[in-house]
Amino acid sequence: MGRKRTIATSSTPEEVAKAEKSRVRKLLRRLKKEYPAPECALLHDNPLQLLVATILSAQCTDKRVNIVTPSLFQRYSTAEAFAEAELTDLEEAVKTTGFYRNKAKNIKACCQQLVEHYQGEVPKSLEKLVVLPGIGRKTANVVLGVAFGIPSGVVVDTHVGRLSRRLGLTSQQDAVKIERDLIEILPKKEWIDFSHRLIDHGRKICGARKPKCDACVLLDLCPQVGVK
Repeated sequence: MGRKRTIATSSTPEEVAKAEKSRVRKLLRRLKKEYPAPECALLHDNPLQLLVATILSAQCTDKRVNIVTPSLFQRYSTAEAFAEAELTDLEEAVKTTGFYRNKAKNIKACCQQLVEHYQGEVPKSLEKLVVLPGIGRKTANVVLGVAFGIPSGVVVDTHVGRLSRRLGLTSQQDAVKIERDLIEILPKKEWIDFSHRLIDHGRKICGARKPKCDACVLLDLCPQVGVK
């Protein structure tokens, strides 16, 4: 696995804080070099498609969502179309993504509100998004960051949570608390791409069961928290 990184216990709090800021800057530089052009894995052509795809991605792989959405978006191309869809038809269309009844209900209800309050357009506001059916903070952050380039927060999925703990950036398990910790230590301009880069790194190198530590560009900066 490689030697685990440690910080000298004789350091003052100020020295520890300074060293940690330096480490985070190095982490960001190396991730940027390794993954220079990160992209959202969910296929979409507009904010509405991304919103729907992100709802479908809950407890489902991006790969499976990308199999379902091409025909879904061909059949329902606008918020109005989703809002007017027969719920049973929508359930059948998204069935293979799991929890399909709840997802179909949320997509329909969400689009009904988009039509009623926003002329069928996706709002560019975290506060307006998180009150829509099926839209939590994570989904809102994805849509705002990817579709509009607005850094409203840090997207925390399973990869981001796992890697953030391994890298010693947080000790939290809850996604909201992890996001708070990351917001504190990351420059706002990095919030959007940081998540995509960690996701890419999690899939390529830092797997849940067998992380490839010896092939990791972050090895000397990583305390390998929880890695046996």
